[in-house]
Amino acid sequence: MMAAIHLNDETFKEAIASGVTLVDFFATWCGPCKMLSPIVESIAAESDGSYSVCKVDIDEAGDIAMSYGIMSVPTLIVFKNGVEAARLIGVRPKAEIVDMIKKQIDS
Repeated sequence: MMAAIHLNDETFKEAIASGVTLVDFFATWCGPCKMLSPIVESIAAESDGSYSVCKVDIDEAGDIAMSYGIMSVPTLIVFKNGVEAARLIGVRPKAEIVDMIKKQIDS
């Protein structure tokens, strides 16, 4: 069972460089982020290895958040081989997030 990997300025680029990676941009003070967190962790736990799940605390990694134009949290971005492929903002149902990941794996 995998848990979401917390990224920082040093680990971010390498983590998204290859394959499909879901990144949850969040803040510890954000209520909706707290609601989304168990969904993200559940998606991480169910990964069969075809995708990774990571989290970025925007207060600890402000440069990363700024470089991807994160204006509100939570924001979920799916990266494919280092490039942003899809984005959802706000709390979303698990099925919608999983569908977004699967579309990138299958494309």
